[in-house]
Amino acid sequence: MALGTLGPATAAHVVLVAAALLLGIALALPLAIWAGRSPHVARVALGFAGLVQTIPALALLALFFPVLLALRPVLGEGLPTLGFLPALLALALYALLPILRNAVTALAQLDRGVLEAADALGLTRWQRLRLVEAPLVAPFVMAGIRTAAVWTVGAATLATTIGQQSLGDPIFAGLQVQDWSLVLAGCIASAALALTADALFGMVERGLATRRAGLVWTALALLAAGLAAALVAPRIGAERGEVVTIGAKNFSEQYILARLVGRRLEAAGYRVSYREGLGSAVIHRALTSGGIDLYVDYGGTLWANEMKREGNPPAAQMNREIAAWEQDTSGTLVLGALGFENAYAFAMRQPRARELGVTSLEDLARVAPQVTIGSDLEFFRRPEWSAVNEAYGLGAARRRTFAPTFMYDALAGGEADVISAFSSDGRIAADDLLVLDDPANALPAYDALLLVTPDRAQDPRLLAALRPLVGAIGVGAMQQANYSVDRTADKRSPAQAAEWLDGRIAGR
Repeated sequence: MALGTLGPATAAHVVLVAAALLLGIALALPLAIWAGRSPHVARVALGFAGLVQTIPALALLALFFPVLLALRPVLGEGLPTLGFLPALLALALYALLPILRNAVTALAQLDRGVLEAADALGLTRWQRLRLVEAPLVAPFVMAGIRTAAVWTVGAATLATTIGQQSLGDPIFAGLQVQDWSLVLAGCIASAALALTADALFGMVERGLATRRAGLVWTALALLAAGLAAALVAPRIGAERGEVVTIGAKNFSEQYILARLVGRRLEAAGYRVSYREGLGSAVIHRALTSGGIDLYVDYGGTLWANEMKREGNPPAAQMNREIAAWEQDTSGTLVLGALGFENAYAFAMRQPRARELGVTSLEDLARVAPQVTIGSDLEFFRRPEWSAVNEAYGLGAARRRTFAPTFMYDALAGGEADVISAFSSDGRIAADDLLVLDDPANALPAYDALLLVTPDRAQDPRLLAALRPLVGAIGVGAMQQANYSVDRTADKRSPAQAAEWLDGRIAGR
């Protein structure tokens, strides 16, 4: 991911935060008015909002996926389960507490004498709310909105994990490829947005407290202008060619392949955008629901995770069955295998393997209580781990999870004895790691497959641009490209590695 893409991520972040805040306000204010009339409602409402706050933001975002999936039979198959909608709902709930708490507290602490005077004047309940209560509690409500805005700006960076573009994109991408300029850029942009929102809502709060209407309207105008710019910016120049959205999972190889595919499509006249840092379950659902147009996945992952199949047929047979299943279930086109396999491979440092007498997973099972197995963030929840554990009995080993890039650092630092590495990763050879044999053949084949969403599968120009990639990438070339991003003195960006790989393909 290049720094040049920070603008679209910022615009998407602003729109998401603004929508979540507006929805949070729309939920909180009527609830606060009702709670102000009923202590029981106040206890229940504040208790619920407080409960939501105890749920980590990442978990709250993820929980909306199964909720919306369960609602599809009722609300229609077109209901989005990933991307903007679940992020909006989760963040709106997250913003609810400070707004609701401030409003309820302010209403409860109003001077009784003022309210009695309003009643003595014969004001109706609506008139009392509009003319007396609302002006008095408005500064306190705005303080709650101010707090909610800052919280929401920060929490929205996590929306990347469920397929929504945000300033989490450069942060997660930078962490994975160890490009700290990206991490810093995302953090600075997010902090700047939070500070700007805090300052503008602070102006509104001061304006309401001091009855200075000009200050209130100036701040609101600036907030509206910022939102309008964020809404308009992604559409500027959109007429210059068709936009194709390319997905990528959260490790270096995926970033490289996404950029490689993007180069080919740009050469064919398409405009491209990238949705990166997605998990395996999220990315496939994003493809079949139209959230992205294409991405590269791996045979074993589709076989075990999506098809729920067991056993390990030969790669060619597996690929044929995957292609038929994708076509039958969603109309997705498996354009073909790219030519290399990225299989799970348990790897150890040579000295530690010799010390324990380990050369295979069978040997590892024998010393399992003495070792720590490190994996990426999802492996221990995947069917592949269940299959390996069932075949060899590794349950006695300690388990730790890391971001994929940091697994190798953990191995080098002794924080893990063995890791669930990837066979196309150049760091296996560069670090002189021992790949353990799998005599029970517990792990399936993992050919890299290019998947195209049903709508794009009907575009012959797009398919013609991508077909030259089928069978064109050897594992050696992919290892070199991966290593150039992950760990070298002259470290490359994923885009630079993709350019090198494209040249390697063209010159084969």
